[in-house]
Amino acid sequence: MLDFVALKTKLDVSAFVFDTQLNIVVFPVLVNPTIPQLSAIILNYCLKINDWQKYENCAIFAPHIKKESHMEITIIKIGGNIIDDPQALPHFLDLFTHYPGNKILVHGGGGMATQMAKQLGVPTQMHHGRRITSPEMLKIAAMVYAGWFNKLIVAGLQQRGCQAIGLSGADANLIPAKKRPVTDIDYGEVGDIFPDEINTGIISMLMFKDLVPVVCSITHDQKGHLLNTNADTIASTLAVALAPFYHTRLVYCFEQKGVLSDPQQPDSVIPLITRKSYLKLKEDGVVSGGMIPKLDNAYRALEQGVKEVYIKHAFHLADKVESLLIMGMEHE
Repeated sequence: MLDFVALKTKLDVSAFVFDTQLNIVVFPVLVNPTIPQLSAIILNYCLKINDWQKYENCAIFAPHIKKESHMEITIIKIGGNIIDDPQALPHFLDLFTHYPGNKILVHGGGGMATQMAKQLGVPTQMHHGRRITSPEMLKIAAMVYAGWFNKLIVAGLQQRGCQAIGLSGADANLIPAKKRPVTDIDYGEVGDIFPDEINTGIISMLMFKDLVPVVCSITHDQKGHLLNTNADTIASTLAVALAPFYHTRLVYCFEQKGVLSDPQQPDSVIPLITRKSYLKLKEDGVVSGGMIPKLDNAYRALEQGVKEVYIKHAFHLADKVESLLIMGMEHE
């Protein structure tokens, strides 16, 4: 249970009532409260006991604790072009450190897992850009993603004064997953994840402590087994899970400056893409290959409450060279 005496003292809450029957908090008077802190504490408690309605009830009696405009969070996903490059990664970490507001960094494993698998004689199999993960490949992925790269990134952020904490999906039960069922393709030790199972309470708690989560693409099945989950999917699922409580922004960083109208022209960035125009770009073959699952993930996130999705190069994290994805415009 929350320590309401400490809460009252810390946040200068002049009066409150905790109804043990309904498990709701009533704040008749709030004197100079720190709303993000208050919301984070209550949200963390309500989600820790796995009851979203209790948070909704808190919001009913103190409606200004829910979705304040300044309660924003940005989920930033980086790819192998950054983490594989010993010159690019430090530059990106400089930009990320100075990126304002609450933020989460999501990463995969780049080419090191493939390189290590080759050295160990473990076959690498791909299907439409997605890795087929054998038990042997999962061990390598866990070592590279949750081990070397995750801690390398955290160490780099700590060097820059950014208080980061490295996490896999197994840590604090952050991202439970279900092993993907076998259909026409057996993806092996791959985990599918769902927004309503994300432990958003732990994210709220970390933000309250001014810690920046750095999340790798290893999840778990809550039965003692690790699983491999696509990092783009982790980023979009985290964004959707947080959308009911924060103004949520999703940023995909990759090797191009945005979605290009001409792949041969690196500056031909399409600045604004609606769902309708995306379908046309896909139909015309302008968007193809690995960009399709990335944009499909982006639009699923927008459909489920994420406010903004950006596609951009990691080196342009701090500026407006990007493609902004939105659902649509009034005249469409």
